[in-house]
Amino acid sequence: MSDVVLYETNGPVATITLNRPEKLNAINAEMLEEFDNRITQAAADDSIKVVLIAGSGRSFSAGFDMTDEIGSGTDTPLQWLPVLRRDSEVTMHLWSLPKPTIAVVQGHCLGGACEIAMACDMVVAADDAQFGEPEIQYGSGPVTLLMPFVLGQKKTNELLFTGDTIDARQALLLGLVNKTVPREDIGSAALELALRIAPTPLPILQLTKQALNRAYEAMGLQTAIKANIDISAMINGANTPEQQEFDAVASENGLKAALAWRDERYSSTSKT
Repeated sequence: MSDVVLYETNGPVATITLNRPEKLNAINAEMLEEFDNRITQAAADDSIKVVLIAGSGRSFSAGFDMTDEIGSGTDTPLQWLPVLRRDSEVTMHLWSLPKPTIAVVQGHCLGGACEIAMACDMVVAADDAQFGEPEIQYGSGPVTLLMPFVLGQKKTNELLFTGDTIDARQALLLGLVNKTVPREDIGSAALELALRIAPTPLPILQLTKQALNRAYEAMGLQTAIKANIDISAMINGANTPEQQEFDAVASENGLKAALAWRDERYSSTSKT
């Protein structure tokens, strides 16, 4: 296995760590595949009762690697559909992992990474964490539509229409995270929470997780997510003039220039 995703154990606790710190742990195809493998590994090990999902370096993750996506040549909705299905399948694999999961979030937690955090049962956030799904600002959309089930409809509408981000304090008030702590305390706070859960027998934890997931499924979570993938493929393949310009700037001058072009378009808007 490669080192773009790390796996370590500490007694009954496993930690899966996204490990491309020089790219803010942006999720490319290799990382996605390895992350999926590590989820399977944690699920199969009966000595593990709680799984932490973390990111190395300054940020949890900036989301899916846009450079990877732009360079793939994916253009039409039919081309996007299998890509987005795979992205969502891995996120939902984490959601259905039959053990409690805790996201350990610092810095950026955006786009697909925000979906990964929301797929966890609990989130411990550093006070510098920033959450959001800004995809709409470059002509894309959320792949795994978990946010309505976590934040409720009105705040989800606001964040997905504007692409705004929220800080750790706001995320705590909205119920997106369970606890906020100083940056230097995030690892110990997440481990403390995991160890409070770990004394419970594994079958009881698994059945409790199953009951909680079934409650969300009864609310239509799986149906909503599957329906959204088709719409996301149409959004990504809409090929609007703005999407074309963003891709052209990225191809000619790099992703940083394309993001600056995007930010300039939204510079007059206020942040949430």
